[in-house]
Amino acid sequence: MGPGDLSEVLASLPSSQDSRLLVGRETFDDAGVYLLSDEIALVQTVDFFAPIVDDPYDFGQIAAANALSDVYAMGGQPLTALNIVAFPTGELPLSVLTEILRGGQDKVHEAGAHIVGGHSITDSELKYGLSITGRAHPAFLLTNAAANVGDRLVLTKAIGNGILATALKKASAGDEKFASLITETVSRTMLDGMKALNGAASRAALACSVKCATDVTGFGLLGHASHIARASNVTIRIRASSVPILPGAPDAWTSGATSDGLKRNFAYIQPMTRWNGTSEVMRAILCDPQTSGGLLVAVPAPKVSQYLSKVENAIEIGEIVEREESAIVVD
Repeated sequence: MGPGDLSEVLASLPSSQDSRLLVGRETFDDAGVYLLSDEIALVQTVDFFAPIVDDPYDFGQIAAANALSDVYAMGGQPLTALNIVAFPTGELPLSVLTEILRGGQDKVHEAGAHIVGGHSITDSELKYGLSITGRAHPAFLLTNAAANVGDRLVLTKAIGNGILATALKKASAGDEKFASLITETVSRTMLDGMKALNGAASRAALACSVKCATDVTGFGLLGHASHIARASNVTIRIRASSVPILPGAPDAWTSGATSDGLKRNFAYIQPMTRWNGTSEVMRAILCDPQTSGGLLVAVPAPKVSQYLSKVENAIEIGEIVEREESAIVVD
């Protein structure tokens, strides 16, 4: 489901009114935040999806990292996790599910959190994810609505893993064109990025007095940037040449590795974006749905160098400016 579809579905539903609900669904933030005390807020999120890689252990790790990322994107620390499983019993051996759950558990433990249960159903399509509960200090939250003019935009992971995952599936199905593009190095770089936790990037943001961040997942870089633009009433300017791209992604897209999700994302952001000479392949990559992507962080200008020194692979890709006619400008 694309961001435009989700907005339409939610439009007629009344939002919750409670002073303790610090972050709800109105700003398209990554998780909900509920105030428990002056010093503790509860952070809650859920995410699950079908496999995007063949190895079940890798899939479990990626799904867990993806779900945990929503808590990190709010400035929180994960505490507990519940597994969510849809499994085609009788079509796949149960050992596959064991490895998926092992991968998820190992990643949750890496985050310092605990698996405390879950729920499973029999389904025709395998799906896995987690519901994560975390904690944050209510005075030190990261939200879509707190970007300030002059902040610099920093991205903490390279993008393009949706395109590469599509190419990998085509290669696994015997398409020689993609088999030659998706080398072991390209595949490993993609997998390592998706399995990497965003905890260090989140903690560094708080240490650098950052107030605004989001994680880059299914709506693509520009889709998630648009949520910041709307919630903060600003315009996002992105330097396309500075955006880090996973090796192989441009060639894979040029060869035909695209997805319906990418097309939906592009249709959503197109009316609100001004393209200043951006190539077609770069437009596609900027809209590519990511799985377990990095954080997009609005860092106060005086703190940029400090933040970049704390977060490996983080790159400054743009800035926050006064609201213009277009919510997003890509230079």
